[in-house]
Amino acid sequence: MAGVTQRVQKHRSELRAAGFRPVQIWVPDTRREAFKEECRKQSLSLRNDPQEREILDFIESVQDFSGWEA
Repeated sequence: MAGVTQRVQKHRSELRAAGFRPVQIWVPDTRREAFKEECRKQSLSLRNDPQEREILDFIESVQDFSGWEA
């Protein structure tokens, strides 16, 4: 295992020498049941919301798919 640790340390040292620094980002765990429930709750809160409909209509009116391949 020491070989792996040394390779990782070398790689990180090279990245730092190239001007990079490590950043840790925490994001919601989408595998948790609570995440699924919160998404459902928020989605349902927007059902029949006039402002949400207005925003979605606007997004649809300005979307540009030119250059996209199907």
